[in-house]
Amino acid sequence: MTRSLLVLSGGHPYEAGPFDELLGALGDWQITYLVHPEGGEADAAAAIATTDALLFYDMAGYTFGNGCVTTRPPSSAYRQAIAARFAAGKGAVAMHHALAGWAEWPEWHQWLGGQFHYQPGRHGPDSGYRHDIAYDARVVSDHPVTRGLPPRFPVTDELYLCPIDESAFTPLVRAEGFAFTADNFYSAAQAVAGAMFSNDGWDHPPGCNCVAWESRNCPAPLVYLQFGDGPATYANPAVRRMLSNALDYTSGGTPA
Repeated sequence: MTRSLLVLSGGHPYEAGPFDELLGALGDWQITYLVHPEGGEADAAAAIATTDALLFYDMAGYTFGNGCVTTRPPSSAYRQAIAARFAAGKGAVAMHHALAGWAEWPEWHQWLGGQFHYQPGRHGPDSGYRHDIAYDARVVSDHPVTRGLPPRFPVTDELYLCPIDESAFTPLVRAEGFAFTADNFYSAAQAVAGAMFSNDGWDHPPGCNCVAWESRNCPAPLVYLQFGDGPATYANPAVRRMLSNALDYTSGGTPA
């Protein structure tokens, strides 16, 4: 039976062709795409309520330009649609840069269990990023999302150094072989200001190496997968299996 999958994207660049190939390999889904800000927020409320599966691959609520970043909250209708879906027990999957989206929506990040910050503030320093890191992903939980995965598998992907609250979720996969310390990451604020791949004068507390988890704060199944920076990750068989499992699990199905 064909099921419906709503994919929310936009706000962060990605390679659409390889990403579409990833989604096409996940099973018999009827896929609808909505893109921020061209229509995702305005058009999403009804689709969020009715879709079987929901995938956040967006980084909404930002405007970048001239070395600066401005933020805005989502519309009331959008917030209410997400909250109503979760309150009804219907879940979702969030991938990669969705951890940064909606900087001015605290509840979103309480549900997720973490937040990537582009600027310093009351939360502390801006967050760190590092592309193309080769690491070992280790499964740490027997869970429907990890079903069929090897105990360890190689990944090459972008990693984040940002505030993550392990008390807010059940860890599923951890990244090993790479230290989550400031000297291994670049400053997001310096990147926004035009100094890509710089951490001069920047500091950040050591971070969490968990790269996949299920929220304990959300009233419905909400799975976050940090995987997803580009084609190498999209093509990784273990990542594809995990995403397929997560969509099945959060939509009320059973992973194969």
